[in-house]
Amino acid sequence: MLQVAVCAGEAALREQLKGLILRTQECGVRVAADMRGLLSGGEQFDILFLEIEEGMRDQIGIAAEIRQDMDTLVIFISSGQDYVFDAFNVQAFHYLLKPVDEERFADVLCRAVHEKMTQKEKEPLLIRAKGSFYRVEKKNIFYVENVARKVVLHMKGGELAYYARMKEVEEELGSCFFRCHRGYLVNLGAVRSYGMGRILLKNGETILMAKQKYSEFAAAYAGFLHADYRHTGSHYAENQHDGFQREQILESGEWV
Repeated sequence: MLQVAVCAGEAALREQLKGLILRTQECGVRVAADMRGLLSGGEQFDILFLEIEEGMRDQIGIAAEIRQDMDTLVIFISSGQDYVFDAFNVQAFHYLLKPVDEERFADVLCRAVHEKMTQKEKEPLLIRAKGSFYRVEKKNIFYVENVARKVVLHMKGGELAYYARMKEVEEELGSCFFRCHRGYLVNLGAVRSYGMGRILLKNGETILMAKQKYSEFAAAYAGFLHADYRHTGSHYAENQHDGFQREQILESGEWV
């Protein structure tokens, strides 16, 4: 679940934005009057809505650090355009003017969420199995199988089993994967064809699909085919390397 933060000196603005976020997206929300209060709990945030007005210039410096250290998307909110260049300098995702238009806010939030989800889906899995760490590129996974207390990653380079809960793996993999059956998670990019009760993959394997999942899967697959990332081409070009890389374990434990 994405974590969204609101930093605003006006209590009414904090509550307004919090309400809008919760009505628009399913995510965690934290609000605070200033950046130091926001960071006091040590949490990390995916998206930050930051109010900037006269006398709040120190907030910009802290926002720049967060942008760099946490890769947080920062969205400035101000009553004027005096801080547009500051926002540009910290590579802010957007700049909103007060009073906040609810429809505009919802649109910017949705775009920010999409951006963060896309980033997360490109991040590799780092898992521990057989006494080693493995760095697994999600695009190299054909499907995931649940076997007893383990999950098995089926990849071009082989299989890799490790202890994990299927639900946790599903959340890590993101929207490019679909839970087609109690025992299977399928990479939508690896699907060759599908029908009632089964899915044929590009590697020639067939996996089960629960009958009650058919309509939901069809909608998800259609959405995948029309998504922005389709221009990257096939995830399964013949010249790809094996599906995982091994690393030895360290025993030490635009604005529109």
